[in-house]
Amino acid sequence: MATITQLPADPRIAPLSPATWEAFAGLVERHNGIFGGCWCTYFHDCEGRGPGYDGSRDFKKLMVKRGVAHAALVLDGDEAIAWAEFGSPDELPNIHHRKQYDKEKGGDPDYRITCVFVDRRYRRQGVTELAIRGALELIGSKGGGRVESYPHDLTGQTKKMSASFLYNGTRRLYERLGFTYLRPKGLKNCVMSIEVPART
Repeated sequence: MATITQLPADPRIAPLSPATWEAFAGLVERHNGIFGGCWCTYFHDCEGRGPGYDGSRDFKKLMVKRGVAHAALVLDGDEAIAWAEFGSPDELPNIHHRKQYDKEKGGDPDYRITCVFVDRRYRRQGVTELAIRGALELIGSKGGGRVESYPHDLTGQTKKMSASFLYNGTRRLYERLGFTYLRPKGLKNCVMSIEVPART
C-alpha cells in the first residue's frame, strides 16, 4: 500500500507541454505506465505509434511536441501528481463504446475530457477534482465551448470500485462540478456535458 502524502496547500495547474514533459513523464514512470503500461495514448489516433511501453512514450512525446496532446497537470513543486487529459474530438477521436456514442450523439463537443489519473500517494484528497477543474480552466483560456466527459456511473452500485479503475472520475463528481447528465454509454459509463465560458 502506498504511503499517503499530504496534498500541498497551494498545488498549481500547468498545461502539458514540452516544458512540463519531464514532470508528466515522471508521474507515468513512477507507476510503471498508467493502467497497465500505457502513456495515455489510447484516445488519440494511434497510427504511427510504435509497439509497447517505449513506443507509447515516444508517440505521446511527439504529440506533445506537435501541440496536439493536451492535459492539465496538478503540480506539487516541480512534481506532477495528477493530470486530466482533454482535447478536441479531432485530437481525441477514440473513446470507449464509440459505435454507440456515434449512433446516439446529436453533434460533437468542442472539447472532451478522456482520462484523469492521480499519483497513488495523493489519492482520496480531492486531487481528481483539482485536475478536472484545471482542464476546464485551460479550455476556457482557449476560448471555451461545450465540453463532454464520460465518467463512470456508479448510481445504485453498492460494491466499492477501486480508484485505480476510475480512469475518468465518477458521475457524482462531475455533477458537483456543474456537468449535466446526458445519457448512458456502455454498461457503467455515461455522457456528461458543460458549457465553459471563454476566459479573458
